[in-house]
Amino acid sequence: MLVVTAAELNTWIAALLWPAARILSLIAASPIFGNARIPQNVKLALGVLIALVVAPAVPAMPALDPAGWAGLSVLAREIVIGVGMGFALRLVFAAVEMAGEISSLTMGLGFASFFDPMSQGRSSAVSQFLVWVMTLAVLAVNAHLVLIEALAESFYTLPVAAISFHNDGFWELALWGSKIFSAGLQLSLPIVAALLITNVALGILTRAAPQLNLFGIGFPITLGVGFLTLTMALPYMSMPLQVLVNEGIEKARQLPREWDSRSARPPKPGKPQIKLNSDKPASAL
Repeated sequence: MLVVTAAELNTWIAALLWPAARILSLIAASPIFGNARIPQNVKLALGVLIALVVAPAVPAMPALDPAGWAGLSVLAREIVIGVGMGFALRLVFAAVEMAGEISSLTMGLGFASFFDPMSQGRSSAVSQFLVWVMTLAVLAVNAHLVLIEALAESFYTLPVAAISFHNDGFWELALWGSKIFSAGLQLSLPIVAALLITNVALGILTRAAPQLNLFGIGFPITLGVGFLTLTMALPYMSMPLQVLVNEGIEKARQLPREWDSRSARPPKPGKPQIKLNSDKPASAL
């Protein structure tokens, strides 16, 4: 007769529950796996399948009750890790959306907006087009498989344990958010520069011939120049998009190392540090 104790049952549940929490959180937060068009059952099945594959190779986990406060804190910790890794790659897609929004506003297509199911908000036509190009580029270079590899590696760099986070991980994730504006502006710079020259030329033409209707001829000209520049610049965007995806995956791979509080590390440059001089007397502080 097979006898299973409560401790063994808790160990089996925790061996699958905690890795599955990190994996499902990454799937929900990542832009590829977490797409709203993918059914929830498919996402859940994919997460459980990856957890079944990864769980036997995960390092030894703490012997805690999954239903206790300590087990729930470990569960919340795994959810934060998975969401952070997926969010690091989602910021890359947000940078591409920013490039599309800047290009649309410069071209005069700010009114041509649609509902984007990925971001659950309004998105311009050019922005959605660039996001689809980015999605195809990610799938073409197998970046989604590299993200799963980084997820499996995170169980060794930051094992499942009842330890606290190091603040450097949250600081690095906040700094990574600036990539939305810098990369978005760089990707949209060819269209912005071409339309700037076009607007200057239209201004000179209006001064030379005031009888011309600027609103009648300016809008189709800016649209035509914008689409022509986008068509010419699109083949050259493959390398910047690939570099951007690689940086996003490396940032997702780096976050578990930054969150690991088991090893001390020197303060990072640019991060504010508050230190009191203990040599001074209390009255001088």
